[in-house]
Amino acid sequence: MIFVDSSAIHAYLDSSDARHDEAADSLAGWLRSGRDLVSHNYVIVEAVALAQRWLGAGAAAELMRDLVPLFRIVWVDRDLHDRVTASFLAAQNRRISLVDWTCFIVMRDEGIDTAFAFDADFEAQGFRTVPG
Repeated sequence: MIFVDSSAIHAYLDSSDARHDEAADSLAGWLRSGRDLVSHNYVIVEAVALAQRWLGAGAAAELMRDLVPLFRIVWVDRDLHDRVTASFLAAQNRRISLVDWTCFIVMRDEGIDTAFAFDADFEAQGFRTVPG
């Protein structure tokens, strides 16, 4: 299983991003191989908001229409949100967002050790990032 982060989604959608080709090639390879790609609904909300703001409504629609159906989405319920909030507050780290804390907890809950991400915070939390 590979966890999909919004940083990788954005690189995939933005053809001018320096990591676009790397993201597109990696995603295509995993889809051909049948790898289970997992994310959570907070990542999707964040990725759609970023795509809409920086790339336009068409990119946001492409994400929702073409990419999201390829992922298994973990839905954040009250229990998960409460655990994430507790971790977020305990860390008092200005750099790591609530969405990223959700990623880390979902990855641990799901037994996922690899993230499709261009965000060093995943490695700092002990996860492997791909590509790279």
